[in-house]
Amino acid sequence: MSPRTSDELAVLAVECWGHHGVFEFERREGQTFVIDLVLGLDTTPAAASDDLHDTVDYGSLVADVKAAVERDPVDLIETLAGRVADVCLRDHRVEWARVTIHKPDAPIEATFADVALTITRRREDAT
Repeated sequence: MSPRTSDELAVLAVECWGHHGVFEFERREGQTFVIDLVLGLDTTPAAASDDLHDTVDYGSLVADVKAAVERDPVDLIETLAGRVADVCLRDHRVEWARVTIHKPDAPIEATFADVALTITRRREDAT
């Protein structure tokens, strides 16, 4: 976390439909992906102004994340997580983004609750 910001905005369990995976049937049939987003940003300006323009519009962010997940299939959730983090970091106010990709229907021959990958990416210009 940045020394100047300890604020976090979380949007959890965003359900998306995607055609990601290394197997042909995953690409063909698709499956549910669940996305958790945690963003590090300074909410002081928005708290002072009470104006949406001074913070991250999480409604727009979720729409952009869903669009990123639901387009252009990739093999790995690592690639998908990086794509989602890039979407989050487009807003100059976001200093870092922690993205978790859940793949609850991963093709595993065992009983399991979830497969999840979490990555954290920082803005290159964040201090």
